[in-house]
Amino acid sequence: GILRGAGVIFFAYIGFDAISTTAEECKNPQRDLPRGMIYSLIICTVIYVLLALVLTGMVNYSKLDVGDPLAFVFQEVNLNWIAGIVAVSAVIATASVLLVFQIGQPRIWMAMSRDGLLPAVFSKIHPKYRTPSFSTLLTGAVVAIPALFLNMNVVIDLTSVGTLFAFVLVCGGVLRMSLYDNPPQSKFKVPYINSRFIMPVLFVVTAVLLWVYHGETLTGFFTIPEGSAWDVIRTRIPYIAFFVLALVVTVLSVWKELSLIPVLGMLACSYLLCESGVSNWDRFLLSLMVGLVVYFAYG
Repeated sequence: GILRGAGVIFFAYIGFDAISTTAEECKNPQRDLPRGMIYSLIICTVIYVLLALVLTGMVNYSKLDVGDPLAFVFQEVNLNWIAGIVAVSAVIATASVLLVFQIGQPRIWMAMSRDGLLPAVFSKIHPKYRTPSFSTLLTGAVVAIPALFLNMNVVIDLTSVGTLFAFVLVCGGVLRMSLYDNPPQSKFKVPYINSRFIMPVLFVVTAVLLWVYHGETLTGFFTIPEGSAWDVIRTRIPYIAFFVLALVVTVLSVWKELSLIPVLGMLACSYLLCESGVSNWDRFLLSLMVGLVVYFAYG
């Protein structure tokens, strides 16, 4: 349940990821970007935890399944004037968050355009503001117009799936670079922790705990009821794929002595993808296919 909730709200972490796309605009990105990400992650995590403790202390958690829990909590305890302040503040805070979300995509398109994967206009720099102007305007239109008509839950779920998939690719890219005989030199370094002995232990311990505490669930997982076989199987395909991935990564960890941090990042994000729901996977795979067609047809 905790992991499913984490998968649903994973879009909240786009902001931390978006900072990395501003590397060209930093004076000392090798020093400032890692510090900015790690410090902001720590601060936000502490605030999230404290806020959750306060909210669940004021109102029963079962009542918090609403779009604006902060304002709702103060209404429940008859502090409507504070609820009004919180509601107005939420609008301002949401606007600032949306702006941060929009920083990353134009710069990704700019980099892809420089590599010849998109038309040159995507890397056009504004003469006054020195930002990718066309990409920024296009991003705003592509995001804002569909948001007027799409269901909010669909948008949130798609955003979380896309973010998780991007994080899986980043972790995979770090691991792939480490397997080169002469890996490309980069000033950005990931601390190396040998996973040769840690990953097999984690894999075995996880499997044993699953069997001990959820043996019946595992047995039922491989039981296909009659009449709705495909509907059941398609919900289980992501979990089977995750198990295969975990097994392969564990073997490679022993064989190639992979770095532990990207390995754990890849597995954690991959499992959260499994919790995203079949309908989200259908939409995501469709959009991914469209993107791949553009990628290969133009690039």
